Amino acid sequence: MTVALDHIHHIAVQVKDLEESILWYTKNFACQIAFQDNSWALLKFDNLSLALVHPDQHPPHFAITRQDITLYGTPVPHRDGTSSVYIEDPSGNNIEMLKLAEE
Repeated sequence: MTVALDHIHHIAVQVKDLEESILWYTKNFACQIAFQDNSWALLKFDNLSLALVHPDQHPPHFAITRQDITLYGTPVPHRDGTSSVYIEDPSGNNIEMLKLAEE
């Protein structure tokens, strides 16, 4: 019996300057800006996305997509239509359980 593997949607790294970081990543790597506002950006690579976040707004983390994120807590809706719950692994690493926007 084959079990479907989970999907890592993105990895989030904290940056000092969002605009400077977007320019650096898009200049040095083949990626596209999937989303950008004044508080964070999402860069799409071929195999996953990279979120650039401000330290005072998001912890460094990686996000796993799931349909039923209520198993992990109370979902928080986001302005892009997604919702998520942050959890920690036994070593204190942050994991965002992410439900994608309904299509």
